[in-house]
Amino acid sequence: MPNRADFPGVLELLTHAVESVGGAEREGQVRMADAVGRAIRTGEHLAVQAGTGTGKSLAYLVPAIRHAVEKEATVVVSTATIALQRQLVDRDLPRLAKALKKPLGREPTFAILKGRRNYLCLHRLDSGAPDEPEDQQLFDPFAVSRLGKEVTRLREWSSDTETGDRDELVPGVSDQAWRQVSVTAKECLGASRCPIGTDCFAERSRAEAGKADVVVTNHALLAIDALQGYQVLPEHDLVIIDEAHDLVDRVTSVATGELTSGMVSAAARRCGKLVDEEVADQLLEASDGLALILDDLPSGRMDSLPQALTGAIPAVRDAAQRCLTALGKDRKEEVDEATARKLARSLLEEVHDTAVRLLEAFDDDKAQQRDVVWLTGDRFSTNPRPPALKVAPLGVAGLLRERVFNQHTTVLTSATLTLGGTFDTMARQWGLPPGGARVEKAPGAATDKAAPADSDDLDGPKWTGLDVGSPFDHKRNGILYLAKHLPPPGRDGLQPSTMDELAELIEAAGGRTLGLFSSMRAAKQATEEMRERLDLPILCQGDDSTGLLVQKFSEDARTCLFGTLSLWQGVDVPGPSLQLVVVDRIPFPRPDDPVSSARQRAVEARGGNGFLTVAATHAALLLAQGTGRLHRSVTDRGVVAILDSRLATARYGGFLRASLPPFWPTMDPKVARDALRRLDAAAPA
Repeated sequence: MPNRADFPGVLELLTHAVESVGGAEREGQVRMADAVGRAIRTGEHLAVQAGTGTGKSLAYLVPAIRHAVEKEATVVVSTATIALQRQLVDRDLPRLAKALKKPLGREPTFAILKGRRNYLCLHRLDSGAPDEPEDQQLFDPFAVSRLGKEVTRLREWSSDTETGDRDELVPGVSDQAWRQVSVTAKECLGASRCPIGTDCFAERSRAEAGKADVVVTNHALLAIDALQGYQVLPEHDLVIIDEAHDLVDRVTSVATGELTSGMVSAAARRCGKLVDEEVADQLLEASDGLALILDDLPSGRMDSLPQALTGAIPAVRDAAQRCLTALGKDRKEEVDEATARKLARSLLEEVHDTAVRLLEAFDDDKAQQRDVVWLTGDRFSTNPRPPALKVAPLGVAGLLRERVFNQHTTVLTSATLTLGGTFDTMARQWGLPPGGARVEKAPGAATDKAAPADSDDLDGPKWTGLDVGSPFDHKRNGILYLAKHLPPPGRDGLQPSTMDELAELIEAAGGRTLGLFSSMRAAKQATEEMRERLDLPILCQGDDSTGLLVQKFSEDARTCLFGTLSLWQGVDVPGPSLQLVVVDRIPFPRPDDPVSSARQRAVEARGGNGFLTVAATHAALLLAQGTGRLHRSVTDRGVVAILDSRLATARYGGFLRASLPPFWPTMDPKVARDALRRLDAAAPA
């Protein structure tokens, strides 16, 4: 290993790495790597917006690996998607490890770490899952037969797999089958007590992660590590959060609790043979009472606790507490009994703690509320779901500040972090002081000025915002067409004038269109009508797996692909197959969405602008992600067409437009169609 004094610098290592993997160094990549290295040295947090094509993974991995090797420390890299995890572990890190071996004096090591539920549990496989039907499908003989076949296949796979990682099982199995062979962290006996602990896949994965220089994980596990009272990730002093635009939603999801009558009755059955029958029966009675009441309540957000639940939820809480008391503490006992006790306690604690949280969620002062409660369930559909009470945090900024930013130097990066031209919006959601940052930008980047200081939060964590721009020349290669002449969208589906506009644009483009719709209903409506009006292949999300649809779309330039949310963020099709991105309407959250509507109300209760803070921010983030589908390589050209006139006419339109890549704007439909015809004519046959 090189002497500390001779240790190569970040930019020297970056140059060596880029040359070794056969790439070309980019200005934005160099600026980002230098900034990440500075953040590591100073301990000041960093938020970096780096457009597609910047090479941001190399820009943060090189300084991170350098730090890990020099300081003999562990660095955690967190992603939102499996696709990026695979890219890092299967491609980027193996190539970098080989490239940096010589200048660093040894080959850097890396590992992937997921939640315990993602690994096969050999003890559960050996002892069998508790006999608890969790949904009505298990009473269907065909479902039972399918489940049996899947579990048999899992048993066969257990003899072949070296990792026990669910993602390596191809084809996969249903969640129902996987639950039969896996455990949560709370259900696990622990390696020291488990009879198969020495062969445990999850423990082996954790052990490898503990020795690695770089540990790749996901936002969910990062959230669990922050939320739980025990350590999940190995000791680390640096966290790099890629796909940081998704961080708040992923952490919110992990922090969301659920209570159903099925959970309560399952908890009663689990402890049935371990406590007095009378105690377990009280919990079963509480489950029956809860089921009767939930069946009669309407779905949706609850602004106050319904009178009918004021007795039912405390009954569940108290009965669960009595069962926990009767179970007593863990003691030395046979493995089978210890396993049964652990499974019972895990579910009882979840039921009890969620009931407590539900009761504490309601506050007369709306500005002081911390949680939102709502009831889900669709009892009248073809695939009915039993009603479930859910409780989610109104914000996770405090959690992230206390358990992430106050504990570790943190780098957050994504192609989409500046909304309305500033980092402030995302900073507030993360728990960083808005306006308290030093903001730097590359020439021509989306951010055009530093935000004013926010005097209310000057004592918050220090951070820097950096926009390194994009290697794409958006103004020369992309047009943003705002269909100002169209009527505002209504509630009754796509209007005839919008359909006409869509057909004319697709015809001018010769296909090559990705249609991003705000609802599945709109996507299907557009699909049916375009199939009648145009002699072009129109694919719709749901016709096949999303991966196969994207593959067909990319292979045939004349094909169009229509869909909803997963396509806004999940399509990467460079080249002439995608030269037109159409957005039917501004993707505001649904007015009846319980979490966003409650967050909006809470902001207003504190005197803020709830619509701009919550709804417009949600829309801006999705619009930036969706319109970013157009440019996936430096040679890509095309048009982004927004068929919602409010983007051009409404007061909030300026905020939304400032969140988009800096395309050349026009409101003239002829300009957009003529550009598409020229691109179609110039594209290879």
